[in-house]
Amino acid sequence: MRDVTGVTSVKRSHISHSFFCQVAEPVLTSQLKPHQEKPNFIIKTPKGTRDLSPQQVLVREKILDLVVSCFKRHGAKGLDTPAFELKDFDIAGQFDPMIPDAECLKIICEILNGLQLGDFHIKVSDRRIMDGMFAVCGVPESKFRAIGSSIDKLDKMSWKEVRHEMVAKKGLAPEVADRIGEYVQCHGGVSLVEQMFQDPRLTQSKQALEGLGDLKLLFEYLTSFGIAEKVSFDLSLARGLDYYTGVIYEAVLLQTPAQARDEPLNVGSVAAGGRYDGLVGMFDPKGHKVPCVGLSIGVERIFYIVEQRMKTSGEKVRTTETQVFVATPQKNFLLERMKLITELWDAGIKAEMLCKNNPKLLTQLHYCENMGIPLVVIIGEQELKEGIIKLRSVASREEVAIKRENLVVEIQKRLSES
Repeated sequence: MRDVTGVTSVKRSHISHSFFCQVAEPVLTSQLKPHQEKPNFIIKTPKGTRDLSPQQVLVREKILDLVVSCFKRHGAKGLDTPAFELKDFDIAGQFDPMIPDAECLKIICEILNGLQLGDFHIKVSDRRIMDGMFAVCGVPESKFRAIGSSIDKLDKMSWKEVRHEMVAKKGLAPEVADRIGEYVQCHGGVSLVEQMFQDPRLTQSKQALEGLGDLKLLFEYLTSFGIAEKVSFDLSLARGLDYYTGVIYEAVLLQTPAQARDEPLNVGSVAAGGRYDGLVGMFDPKGHKVPCVGLSIGVERIFYIVEQRMKTSGEKVRTTETQVFVATPQKNFLLERMKLITELWDAGIKAEMLCKNNPKLLTQLHYCENMGIPLVVIIGEQELKEGIIKLRSVASREEVAIKRENLVVEIQKRLSES
């Protein structure tokens, strides 16, 4: 937490601790009848949740770890919130224009690059530019939000369909809709911002000029951050205009040309955010205005995309982090296995064994292959007599004899090289 010009400033991320635990509650589905000895119960997952397999839990955990580590790298402090589907990062306080806004876009790029979801781009616009555009095009102020909600459908509908909705359903004059169409079908980089500075109609709006000035500065900072090529100025972006007060942005994934068999297609928004300088003050008893800008990562959307791609590719995910399995080919060696696995645990090595007195060796080796455990240590009568342990690579099936006192060092060496 920092104090800047008398205003408390803080970077914060919402870190929920309830992502992985799903609780199924018993639901009574029929009343106890006289001839029944026991009631019938069906275990159901509560509405709004779903059960996750161990593989799904691991995939989601990796996604969340990457998101949270990025937030922390940028100075975030964690808050425990009931947000189950989003990870939020917010910068609150009085800062110089567009510096925190640019950092939010940088964070989005870092996360999406780290997740390796494929190509993406970030659309940016500004509430002031949108409102200024509506005003100079002749939209009545009372219809600003209604027309904005129509424009926001341009990622799913054609301009012809959106225009029809604005005119036929929302009562906008056709000539006004046509003027709007000249703007909302434009997208580009800083050159488009410069172009809009020369627009004779848009420059009549003071607030639009303010927004354009900030966007020009934003692109300068994005260039320094090395991400300007990922960001485009898009006047069709009109989300959150009820609460955003300045810059707004949305990150979308793209299909590759090979996937789409044509030009890249939008396959969904995975992150969004913007500046909301008036929102926090609504909850302050004294009405203090606290400038804020933030972003949200759509964890559920990303999880679904990763899950579908894994199904398509047939990729398997290890559900445990076990590094070494302790096995034996002989009966009555449970206590020796316990002693050996204790040595590994005490050395900080992630190890496990089958919780059976006399498991078959083939069963133990199959378990290691199925679970993706890289190493097996094998102890039997001969090994115990000679003071050695057999160390087996599950992948190559090669075995070497190691002196027991050197086993931990050898395992740690192999794990560091893998």
